[in-house]
Amino acid sequence: MKKYLKGLYRLWKALITHKYVFAKALNTVPYICSAYGFSRAYKDTIREAGSAVSLEANPLWNYFQNHKEGHGIWRWEHYFDIYHRHFARFVGKKVNLLEIGVYSGGSLGMWRSYFGKESHIYGVDIADACKAYENDHVSIFIGDQADRAFWSTFRKSVKGIDILIDDGGHTPEQQQVTLEEMLPHLNPGGVYLCEDVQGDFNRFSAFATGLVNDLNIIDMIDAESKITRFQSSIHSIHFYPYMVVIEKHSVSPDKLSSLKHGTEWQPFLRDVK
Repeated sequence: MKKYLKGLYRLWKALITHKYVFAKALNTVPYICSAYGFSRAYKDTIREAGSAVSLEANPLWNYFQNHKEGHGIWRWEHYFDIYHRHFARFVGKKVNLLEIGVYSGGSLGMWRSYFGKESHIYGVDIADACKAYENDHVSIFIGDQADRAFWSTFRKSVKGIDILIDDGGHTPEQQQVTLEEMLPHLNPGGVYLCEDVQGDFNRFSAFATGLVNDLNIIDMIDAESKITRFQSSIHSIHFYPYMVVIEKHSVSPDKLSSLKHGTEWQPFLRDVK
């Protein structure tokens, strides 16, 4: 009961503090419902045979397919294409990867094999037994990903994470805390990836969708838009089945510019500078 009342108080405080934002968010509800209806009734009129993504050239998929014994690896098949799409540029470089949710430890070796000898793998798990997976290129931290104090301690111990993979407890609360505590501390050009974001109207998916609002803010002065702190840091947000990926800018932009090239314009644009 105490937890329920505390939640109501936080909601009431948020509504009072951000009533303008709440009003704008409320206006989007019909569109969210409309989009859900569209997706549930969706029928693609053009489909090409054999258009599925090939995993044959994906080293992570090949590693997984050939991993028949030893420490277990458990992944959805379609994840491997997403990994390779966002991680390939780090291969062979000095990269620090953090995986939350070590479980049976098999993926630790997969990441090391994929990124190469310059990589260092950090693992976080709530189970003390996972300490057994530590070696010269794997460091294990025991803690609760929903505990902000744990992340504060972790950041003091580890400087510079390039890739964060959240495969931990999978609750929206754990995922939100992890994102809030660690996304600002990823290196420039870093990648945040959260797995197993499942179920329609998932609360973490709703949280991640809310981030798009700041990414889309526009405040035009002449042909330039002033940039928010979030826009200066975040390059893109990607949604996949059961997964959310956020990429950071390698170099932070200081503005967003709308450029015009050419000399011939439609009449209604002739007087636009």
